[in-house]
Amino acid sequence: MEEVDRIIIHSLRSIGCDLEDDVQSLRQFGTEIIIASVVQCLKVIIGDIDLPSTLPPGMSARFRLGASLANNVQDLGYKGGDLGYQTFLYSNETEIRKIFMFLVEKLPKESSQAADEPMGASVLLLRAISTELSHQLSLAWSPPFLKDRGIRIRSKAPGWQREGACCLQHYRSCHISTPHSLGNISTKIPKELSSYYKTHMPFVTNQTQLHRDTAPSIMETNALEIATQQDWENEWNQIGLASRLSQQEFKRRKQERLLKMIKDRLQQDSQRQDRGEGHAASSDLQQILNTIETQSKAGVIKTKGSRFAHTEKLQYAKDEEKTMSQVGLAVPAKDTEEELEKKRQEEIEGLRSELLNLTAQLEKLDIEVKKFSANRQQMEEVISTEAKNSEEKNASYLVKKRTLDLLPEAEANIGKLQSVVDTSAQRLLNLAKQWETHRIPLIEQYRELRQLNSKRESEAQKKLEEIKLFRVKMKETADDARRKDELQKQLVSEYERMTKDVNRSAYTRKILEIVANIKKQKQEIDKILLDTKSVQKEINSLSGKLDRTFTVTDELIFKDAKKDEAVKKAYRFLAALHENFEQLIQTVEDTGVVMREIKDLEEQIEVESNKKVLSNLEKITEDLQQMKKENATLIAKVKGK
Repeated sequence: MEEVDRIIIHSLRSIGCDLEDDVQSLRQFGTEIIIASVVQCLKVIIGDIDLPSTLPPGMSARFRLGASLANNVQDLGYKGGDLGYQTFLYSNETEIRKIFMFLVEKLPKESSQAADEPMGASVLLLRAISTELSHQLSLAWSPPFLKDRGIRIRSKAPGWQREGACCLQHYRSCHISTPHSLGNISTKIPKELSSYYKTHMPFVTNQTQLHRDTAPSIMETNALEIATQQDWENEWNQIGLASRLSQQEFKRRKQERLLKMIKDRLQQDSQRQDRGEGHAASSDLQQILNTIETQSKAGVIKTKGSRFAHTEKLQYAKDEEKTMSQVGLAVPAKDTEEELEKKRQEEIEGLRSELLNLTAQLEKLDIEVKKFSANRQQMEEVISTEAKNSEEKNASYLVKKRTLDLLPEAEANIGKLQSVVDTSAQRLLNLAKQWETHRIPLIEQYRELRQLNSKRESEAQKKLEEIKLFRVKMKETADDARRKDELQKQLVSEYERMTKDVNRSAYTRKILEIVANIKKQKQEIDKILLDTKSVQKEINSLSGKLDRTFTVTDELIFKDAKKDEAVKKAYRFLAALHENFEQLIQTVEDTGVVMREIKDLEEQIEVESNKKVLSNLEKITEDLQQMKKENATLIAKVKGK
């Protein structure tokens, strides 16, 4: 407990508690020091608490102060036991130690210098920001147009720039190539690709035209790769594993689905172009479809360009054809605008009348088709019913005809039928026996196969669950490793910023001494346990030996006790001796229990003596006398009024 008390005292001194240098243990704490230290801890933890740091002169005020301290400590979440004003006014070393340990744990990390825990990245960033702001605030203010940055851009002379705008530029990115699958151990890279990565692939900084576009391009590439990887992992974990396909097969089927979807979309566009824009666009789209079909058969997907690019290309082609036709062909005599408009109107009217006629004919044909389909369905139903009736009548006719043919020789035919029935029954029995002989092994084989199938499905399900668990564990392990790397970097930075003149050898020596004492105590405890086990084993063996000896002796003497009186007397003495021994053993066990209870009571007495009951009783008596005096003075004041 001495080391714990030193840590607590060091923590209290670090937050501003006024403790003397000779105070090295909580036993030396008085009521005033306890009250002042607890109030200071609460001020540091809560911040806006209004409590006096010294004991007030009146007893009622002291009781209120103790009760308020107990309430505040309980509000912080203290679960060490019941708290009240008596805990602080009539202190106990054990309870006070528990309270101070709880308060030291609740202290903020910035003010608790005793807790040597590493600070997080956010705390370091906030400290750096506050340091820079304090440095900037300490400087004299000057307007932005008077601040000479002195920046030389290539061959330009140093000039004046607006504050904070020296490195502003547009965000432009371009496609860059990076090596793939280098970080994955399970993926094997071909030698040609590896040699290309090592010798021929240009650096990222050389793949952009402008140097300022390098950082945006890298950020966009990394973000796209992370998003694609996350989407693929989610899709594989949700759909791919459930499909029980390999990754290559799953990717191949997904590629086929995408090609089919692109082909369907392009066919729809081609049909739409046929209806609206003309034959050139549809032929171009048909060419794209043919290209996609050949590429899908070959297993390679190449981009043909977007739909907008093809539309623009077709538009330019139409304009060029129109221009060439105007340039190359002779220009015929043109009609006037009125004649052209009149011709257009006549054509439109003719087309409208033709369209109306066609729609009317189509409507009539639709009505006739519907009527014909309804009549056809009715006729089919009638034909089916008539066919069923004819089949039933034919069957009944055949039965009746055969019956009438058998009537002339009824008795002979009945005998023949009986023999046929008997042979059929016997044959059915033989078939049933043969079926039973074949059915039993088939049923057993079916059951075995079903059990094997269920086992395989359960094993596959277990393997899927194990794979999912392994993936989760891999992610947790990676996160844990990343977190530990960050913690190691923080600890290294904290160690580099800490002063190196701290005498750590003393702390190390104390820790080693504590560890050695713990090992020594553990060895002594192990020795005591071994001795106890050996004694218990010896007691058990002796008690068993005694019981066996008594049983054998009892049997030997009991055989001769029926014949001889002296043997009977010896048998009685043996029984009395066994009973006395049992009483003696019980007395020894009771004595051991009583000794253990005595030791427990002595320990409790020692604990109660450490609680300073007598000194607390004296304090309570003094406080009671003071309370009586205060009550007497108050009564005298009330009567005087």
